[in-house]
Amino acid sequence: MKVIEQEIAALKNTINEMWALVHQQIYNAGEAMLTGDKELAYKVLSRERRVNAFELKIDSDCEDIIALYAPVAIDLRFVLAMYKINTNLERLGDFAESIARFSVNLPEGEPIDPELVKIARVEEMLHELLGMISLAQEAFEKESSEIASRIFLKDNIIDEINHDSTPLIAQYIEAHPGSALAGLYMAGVVRKMERFGDHCTNIAEELIFYLDAKVMKHIGKTEEK
Repeated sequence: MKVIEQEIAALKNTINEMWALVHQQIYNAGEAMLTGDKELAYKVLSRERRVNAFELKIDSDCEDIIALYAPVAIDLRFVLAMYKINTNLERLGDFAESIARFSVNLPEGEPIDPELVKIARVEEMLHELLGMISLAQEAFEKESSEIASRIFLKDNIIDEINHDSTPLIAQYIEAHPGSALAGLYMAGVVRKMERFGDHCTNIAEELIFYLDAKVMKHIGKTEEK
C-alpha cells in the first residue's frame, strides 16, 4: 500500500470516530432535554472538547496530505470532502452543546411540558435528525451516493416541522403564559434543529461530490437558467 493510501485510510478512520462521537452527543443532548437529566447534559458539555480536538486533528491531517503528497483525482476529492465534512460535524457538535446548555438552564426537577414537546414535534425532529446522521455515515462507509441522496428527503420533513412550529408554539404560549420562557426556548431549539438538518445536507453534498464528482450546490442554479 502506498503511503498516501495509508494516510487516507487513517483519515477515514478518524472521521468515522468523530462521526460516532457527534451522533452520541446529539442523542444524549436530546435525551437530556426531553427528560430533564442534567447529569447527562453536563456529560455532553464535557465531551464537547473531544469534538473540538477531532476537528483540529482532521483539519491538520487534511492539510498535511495535500501539502506532502499532492493528491489528484479521487484522492483529492476525498480529502477536500473530508475537510468540509469535518467542519459540518464540528458545527453539529456545537448544536448538541447548545441543546445541553438549554437543558442545564431548565428549572431543577421541571422537565419540558410534554404537551409543548408534542405540539412542536421535537421528538420526531430529533428522530429524523439522528437518522440523517446515520444515513450520512452509512453512505460514507459504503461509498454510496444513492444512500447520501436520501438525506435530502429527510431534510424536507425537518423544514416542514420547523415551518409549522412557530404558530403552534405561539398558541401554546398564549394558553400557558406562565410557560412563555419555555415556549421561547423551544422555538429556539426547533430553529437550531432546522440548521442541523442543513449541515447534514451539506455533508450529503460533499459525499456525492467525492463519490460522483457532482457539485450538487450548483445543480439548481443551472436548471433555473
